[in-house]
Amino acid sequence: MNSYAQPTNKLTFDECWEFLAGDTLGRLALVVDGHPEIFPVNYVLDRRSIVFRSAGGTKLWGAKADRPAALEIDGYDPRTEVAWSVVVRGDTEVIEAQADKDAVDAQHLEPWQPGPKDYYIRLNPLALTGRRFQVAKPDVWNTRLSDRRRASFE
Repeated sequence: MNSYAQPTNKLTFDECWEFLAGDTLGRLALVVDGHPEIFPVNYVLDRRSIVFRSAGGTKLWGAKADRPAALEIDGYDPRTEVAWSVVVRGDTEVIEAQADKDAVDAQHLEPWQPGPKDYYIRLNPLALTGRRFQVAKPDVWNTRLSDRRRASFE
């Protein structure tokens, strides 16, 4: 099998949760004013859901709307030359109960961006998918210097 025909392996449900637990930053996709918007968010896992904090802006409005949302994380390990991606699709809700907020705070959910982030938003998964694949070896002479795959050769 040549390097261009490497199989893509689906991640199990538990593997997806392990990758989510091992990361802290994802991209949240919401429908805002009839079109998709993507926001970087730092998050924690709480009771098999994803929780992030937000100010009272677009993310909050999108989370309160009765529309689907998604969170995506991905990564690449230059040592093994394996890439992976996990996508969570579901519904969002604003957390109101102080006990739930305290449980999230105990996990040190600290916003990365300065400013007040007083709203706690939960993404409740309805679908969880992931994949892992061996990346094609780069053509070291022609591949951009910023390409992560080059790290395994340098």
